[in-house]
Amino acid sequence: MQTSVIKKVTFHSAHRLHNLKWNDAKNKEVFGLCNNPNYHGHNYDLHFSVKGDIDPETGYVIDLKVLGDILQKEIIERFDHRNLNLDTKEFASLNPTAENIAKVIYDIMRSKINAENDIQVILYETPRNYVVYPA
Repeated sequence: MQTSVIKKVTFHSAHRLHNLKWNDAKNKEVFGLCNNPNYHGHNYDLHFSVKGDIDPETGYVIDLKVLGDILQKEIIERFDHRNLNLDTKEFASLNPTAENIAKVIYDIMRSKINAENDIQVILYETPRNYVVYPA
């Protein structure tokens, strides 16, 4: 029977939802306040799940200390206290919606976790709004 373990981390980032292919009026119409030219911020809660078999020798699916260290290096140091639009290569031309942020985190972390384990990103943009990738 497989088990999922989940590590929760937090990072704080600013962003602006803006499609470079659209004019200002359409961006404002679609994204509203989230299109503020001066950006806005969120305190993101990331719940990162690793699913797999429990190792009979360690009792772990993955060592949560190791997972926390990977998340710190690969995600927190990259995105915490950053303007996602201006300070990160990942969102230089990709609209930093919660959906896209979750997918980018998944793509970064997929190569860091054993391929035998399934992974999932649950990203809370606010306490009431979150995305799950893959669903």
